[in-house]
Amino acid sequence: MSDLPMPAVRPANPRFSSGPCAKIPQYSLEMLSDAPIGRSHRAAVGKAKLREAIDLTRQILGVPYDYRIAIVPGSDTGAVEMAMWNLLGARPVEMLAWESFGEGWLTDVVKQLKLQARVKIAPYGEIVELATVDFDSDVVFTWNGTTSGARLPNGDGIPANRAGLTICDATSAAFAMDLPWDKLDVTTFSWQKVLGGEGAHGMLILSPRAAARLESYTPAWPLPKIFRLTSEGKLIEGIFVGETINTPSMLAVEDYLVSMKWAQSIGGMAGLVARARANAQVVWDFCAQNPWLQNLAATPDIASTTSVCLKFNDSRINDGEAFAKAVAKRLEKAGVAYDIGAYRDAPAGLRIWCGSTVETADVAALMPWIAHAFHSEIAAQ
Repeated sequence: MSDLPMPAVRPANPRFSSGPCAKIPQYSLEMLSDAPIGRSHRAAVGKAKLREAIDLTRQILGVPYDYRIAIVPGSDTGAVEMAMWNLLGARPVEMLAWESFGEGWLTDVVKQLKLQARVKIAPYGEIVELATVDFDSDVVFTWNGTTSGARLPNGDGIPANRAGLTICDATSAAFAMDLPWDKLDVTTFSWQKVLGGEGAHGMLILSPRAAARLESYTPAWPLPKIFRLTSEGKLIEGIFVGETINTPSMLAVEDYLVSMKWAQSIGGMAGLVARARANAQVVWDFCAQNPWLQNLAATPDIASTTSVCLKFNDSRINDGEAFAKAVAKRLEKAGVAYDIGAYRDAPAGLRIWCGSTVETADVAALMPWIAHAFHSEIAAQ
């Protein structure tokens, strides 16, 4: 990379992408040998696998028994869109955004559904102050800003006696951060984030209040078949026991099951949360010792423990965007970190996935390589 001495230790797994994320430790394709490939998802074996995926999701995440869980098409995007198209329009709407995906949902609501939503946007690295939000309206937000590294620290700012629904995109939070289910009416995520599953499948979790809305409200716009959760004013209950709207990949279902069983083996939610926190702490400690690298999150309490976003802070840097890309390129060329450049719409910097499937030793091994790439790039300017 340069004349500077290279670090002696390399990450065993250089996959720090924020999606699709690293697979579980010691992963192999042989783990999927029980997948009923070539069988119908409507056959007994297929239905059993899908029901098991729903049941394990409930068990590990601690989802209340009276909340409904569905496997839906289109990854987290499909799940969020399904929720918004089915539920919004009955009450005023507030859209909260502190990163690019949150802003994307805003565009859909305002330009596609054409609702007069109240919009609150926080800069990258900050979050919207929940005290300013009217929760008698329906409120749409992301829990963890995957592209900004800023998250809600807890659900304390969401009132228990709200009249509106809370619709939460939790795709880079579920399975790594404790979610307050009593404060969330709709929660969505995708398999390829925290548990490193395969793409194209999303999860939709509905509270009893959200289910009641579905049966009492009909949107003014037509719903595509792939979004429909009701029939003749009643919930299609089969969707919530594994009778999916369209054909799922049974190979991907098996991969999700394997990941959840691994999660159980390390202590369930407590183990998952602890692993992500330990990984993020390695990065935070490194930043504290090297002021030229800073967390994009404005304050420690809102700093993400999964998508840790960083910015460079050094007066010698001439072009921040070009510099950050060059550092990421050096790391990839060295084979020590793949896909850790900041998201294209985010401030220039790095984004290191520190979710539960990443080994803390690999994060620790990466830090000297970031320092090496930084100093090499400074010397090359």
